[in-house]
Amino acid sequence: MIDIKINITDRNGNKHEVSAPTDMAMNLMEVVRSYELAPEGTIGVCGGMAMCASCQCYVLSNTELPEMSDDEEAMLSEAFDVKANSRLGCQIQMTPGLNGLEVELAPEC
Repeated sequence: MIDIKINITDRNGNKHEVSAPTDMAMNLMEVVRSYELAPEGTIGVCGGMAMCASCQCYVLSNTELPEMSDDEEAMLSEAFDVKANSRLGCQIQMTPGLNGLEVELAPEC
């Protein structure tokens, strides 16, 4: 089992360094939920299907991420508070290459 370190700034501006397993097929949204870094019912509303943007985050590090899917791009085109570095947490799978990833949760819609 390989755990990676991720830095997450919650919606109140508090920074958290968390460990995320890479062998459990978790995505960033699920990591945020497991550490309760957003109130229940405010993140991952669609269950991780790239259909709601409640898990939108801003990528602050230069960590190389997987290509954005058409579904993710379409959802972000309709979301609020989108920035050039916006991604959907549900679309970022935890892999060893993401060690050191730094993100900030977007404001609740």
